[in-house]
Amino acid sequence: MKSQDVRKQFLDFFESKGHTIVPSAPIVIKDDPTLMFNNSGMAQFKEYFLGNGTPKSPRIADTQKCLRVSGKHNDLEEVGIDTYHHTMFEMLGNWSFGDYFKKEAINWAWELLTEVYKIDKDILYVTVFEGSEEENVPFDQEAYDIWKTLIAEDRILLGNKKDNFWEMGDQGPCGPCSEIHVDIRSAEEKAVTPGKDLVNNDHPHVVEIWNNVFMEFNRKADGSLEKLPAQHVDTGMGFERLCMVLQNVQSNYDTDVFTPLIKEIESITGTKYTIKASNEAEEKVNIAIRVIADHVRAVAFAIADGQLPSNTGAGYVIRRILRRAIRYGFTFLDTKEPFIYKLVEVLSTQMGGSFPEIRTQKSLCANVIKEEENSFLRTLDQGLILLENIISNSAETTISGKKAFELFDTYGFPIDLTALILSEKGLQLDEAGFESELQKQKERSRAASKVKAGDWQILIDDEDEEFIGYDHTEAKVKITRYRKVESAKDGEVFQIVFNMTPFYPEGGGQVGDKGYFEASNGDVIYIFDTKKENNVIIHFAKDLPNNLSETFRAVVDKTIRKSSASNHSATHLMHQALRHILGTHVEQKGSLVNQKNLRFDFSHFSKVTDEELQQVEDFVNARIQEQLPLIERRNVPFKQAVEEGAMALFGEKYGDNVRAIKFGDSMELCGGIHVNNTADIWYFKIVSEGAVASGIRRIEAITADAVKEYFASQADKLKEINGVLKNAQDPIKAVISLQDENAKLKKQLEALLKDKAKNMKDDLAKELQEINGIQFLAKQVDLNPEGAKDLAYELGSSSKNLFLVLATAEEGKPMLTCYISKELVAEKNLNAGQVVRELGKYIQGGGGGQPFFATAGGKNVDGIAEALAKAVDFVK
Repeated sequence: MKSQDVRKQFLDFFESKGHTIVPSAPIVIKDDPTLMFNNSGMAQFKEYFLGNGTPKSPRIADTQKCLRVSGKHNDLEEVGIDTYHHTMFEMLGNWSFGDYFKKEAINWAWELLTEVYKIDKDILYVTVFEGSEEENVPFDQEAYDIWKTLIAEDRILLGNKKDNFWEMGDQGPCGPCSEIHVDIRSAEEKAVTPGKDLVNNDHPHVVEIWNNVFMEFNRKADGSLEKLPAQHVDTGMGFERLCMVLQNVQSNYDTDVFTPLIKEIESITGTKYTIKASNEAEEKVNIAIRVIADHVRAVAFAIADGQLPSNTGAGYVIRRILRRAIRYGFTFLDTKEPFIYKLVEVLSTQMGGSFPEIRTQKSLCANVIKEEENSFLRTLDQGLILLENIISNSAETTISGKKAFELFDTYGFPIDLTALILSEKGLQLDEAGFESELQKQKERSRAASKVKAGDWQILIDDEDEEFIGYDHTEAKVKITRYRKVESAKDGEVFQIVFNMTPFYPEGGGQVGDKGYFEASNGDVIYIFDTKKENNVIIHFAKDLPNNLSETFRAVVDKTIRKSSASNHSATHLMHQALRHILGTHVEQKGSLVNQKNLRFDFSHFSKVTDEELQQVEDFVNARIQEQLPLIERRNVPFKQAVEEGAMALFGEKYGDNVRAIKFGDSMELCGGIHVNNTADIWYFKIVSEGAVASGIRRIEAITADAVKEYFASQADKLKEINGVLKNAQDPIKAVISLQDENAKLKKQLEALLKDKAKNMKDDLAKELQEINGIQFLAKQVDLNPEGAKDLAYELGSSSKNLFLVLATAEEGKPMLTCYISKELVAEKNLNAGQVVRELGKYIQGGGGGQPFFATAGGKNVDGIAEALAKAVDFVK
């Protein structure tokens, strides 16, 4: 059975059971500060389990793209080593929100597996929760009794809290679960060891395929459990593992989910994937191919959903995954050029039908991955040079773990590659020292990100907690709930929820509102941020009011709100301008809107010219001058809004009903705050444009008061420049005159340096030493690097068999220049590039060039003398 059929049969089955089929949410989470990625099927439904929202149906089924590489669910280091863990995977799931419970969930799971997929009952085992005295939760007798009607009792196993009690985090909804495991070993293996002895013991062929979670408790901050007001079902079945079972293979990577990617990797790299490796070398190749086939899926889908590789947050996780794949290809498949980007085409063909975003964003994914590959391969080259320096400067056979960690942490040089190179040179790595440094870093990171949240203290039971900020900037409010939260970043703060609020929560690229709420006695509590978590708008404050039960006046900072709204509306107009001027291929790939400026990332494959930027500015300012009124439509059906021309952004999660924002011909789906008329923006000014990644450009711009400040600053600078120019009547003409004069002086200086080099030539020729028939000289000279080059060629033109190394130190920057006569290159197999690479270590640098001429720059001037002293070793 093909994987597409496996997926379809699952969804068709649950549709026949009255479930509404919903699309996968983006793999990258943008509206939940507690998660970077969707790490389970239930992540997009958290608000329903918490009672903060109402689902479109009490029964839902889907296939969700998931990513597990950090936090509690971290499978990254197992990926590729074994055959059943993945970074990105699909989770087939069915959900009940206060509707059916254990009986239906268990019976339907069994029906689907044994009657629809026709999996042999004799290879299945199930587990139920054995109970916990510590938690005061009894043995799950109900689930056990249901299973007894379906499967032999000796195949019903009891599971402990670790395996059979599922929790979404340290706090929140949780409950016992019942897992279904499959044993696909051979009859001979089963005769030796019963399958029940291998369940939950990390055996590659006795694996969990489906987990049915029965959510009936809420975990409180003190660790205790309380009953939820409604019982829910949350199930998840590993799509890749299910395909392994139904396609009768022994590895997820042998299914048609992965074989097209593996075949393409084999074709590109000239390697061979063997189902059963016969030696260590074959297994290393297998692992590398599995790593790459898995990781390209995670990276490509993350990029398609709007997350670019970067050095922080979710972007860093994506970069780390990709670099792991590149490194495995570099080390074990001998790939020194980018190639992973070529796999996106196969991925698009294979999965584009079920996940159209990978097809529409194919070019972007390939271009970003290719650029990342090029960048990291350069990093690996630099790392190799730095590692050589560490080795050459170490008198010990064991290399410092601290030094190796610096190489890993600062330059991203993989530690296992360091260990491999050291072993090839007969050296050892101080692994304990490296691990110690790594643990220190993890502890620092963990401490910095640790958040301790108390339970919500409920003051008023209010399900609406309405947002009124589109129409109001202040309101009379009551506190419905609050909790105390402690973190290293903010210290002790309070999260407060009102029955209604004018405060806009961070979202859609726009930062959250700031302001205050005031008690009747005049006491003021300042709100320094507003966010949305699990469909609840949360206000952050350092203090609580004395009387929590009174009515307060909540007031948004109107100055900040006005500036943010101006920048947000200008972002929409700029998006329209870019599509009008550069082409409709332009799509938003990220944005940041605050009171100071706006930042907009978009797809475009070349630098935006100055002329084009001016056209964008002019376009936006023309719309401002037209004084276009805001046309806002709330609760429009998503399909209708798109059909009417509203632009929906890839990677965003939209509900059935949306809000459409229109200024003239600009129409986008957006939940943010906007000006009432484009005239309120006053003026739009681009301050920078540049590349973020391959195929992604970034524009930063300002509006309104920030533009006024910008113009005033420019006027002050012009005044200052004019003062330096002695108040010239034409400052531009005066600057051009200075540039012309500078160019003439530069030419004169270059001529003088050339003369100086010629004059030095005769003196240096007298210092040449003959060593083994070679005219040798290594000397520091008082020239700039260009002068040293001229001098080297001057000497080379008049001397045969010349081996020359010159050092310069202009402005404290050491440079080595090596010239070798071409006859020596041919006869003695000498290479100037190799010479400067070796000698460059002494000045803490490196370089290269041609066999007869090369240069190396560095940072350590004090190393020049030792470098020159070592040069003679090449001719002895």
